[in-house]
Amino acid sequence: METPGLVVYGEAATFSTALRSLVNNPLYSDVRFVVGQERQEVFAHRCLLACRCNFFQRLLSSEPGPGVPSPVVLSTVPAEAFLAVLEFLYTNSAKLQRHSVLEVLTAAVEYGLEELRELCLEFVGKALDVELVCEALQVAVTFGLEQLQERCVAFIESHSQETLRTRGFLELSAPALLPLLRSDKLCVDEAELVLAARSWARVGAVEQIVEAWKCHALRRGDAARGTSCRRRRGTLPREHHRFLDLPFKGPVP
Repeated sequence: METPGLVVYGEAATFSTALRSLVNNPLYSDVRFVVGQERQEVFAHRCLLACRCNFFQRLLSSEPGPGVPSPVVLSTVPAEAFLAVLEFLYTNSAKLQRHSVLEVLTAAVEYGLEELRELCLEFVGKALDVELVCEALQVAVTFGLEQLQERCVAFIESHSQETLRTRGFLELSAPALLPLLRSDKLCVDEAELVLAARSWARVGAVEQIVEAWKCHALRRGDAARGTSCRRRRGTLPREHHRFLDLPFKGPVP
């Protein structure tokens, strides 16, 4: 009776180092990419990309013709992020940087690399700060990353004043801004939030959303009554708040 075989494993680090040496290496390369607005040329190996990623399998399915094949143009992904994706495909690891992790995350989502996406999300969660949070929120809303969106909104609720002063806040899209305007946990006075929303509208040229939100948040009369009409946590008491059904009833100074 034949003895069953035994699977043995060599040194993983040596294998990973050898493959890492092939990242963006023209040696034996059979596919070229032109990536990012800087149009950087990047070399890769067709069979490795195709077996690791369905996106590249479809993209590179046609056989290269005779002579030098034309480069594959990927203009929307920055070169640094694309190289991080290649490193992950070649070695199953990647060195993430705070300034580019969201671009790597975007590429991972677009290319269907779930493991890399989860690694990026874990990194973003640890690196989240006032300067990064709005950009992270925008990525979360764009790609439907609900857990990241909830985490970003919670962070902004706890660091409202600092976040409203960032350039990232002014560059949010309307769908990314709406969850913030609907939150009643922002630690900021209502008037200051209105001013921040106006600044956002001037940058994004979408003044109507500010007026609609202002009407919803500050309107008077019976139409304002309801569970959605209550004073935000950071808002100072004002005379017209007596028209709202506040969860904490009492005299308004």
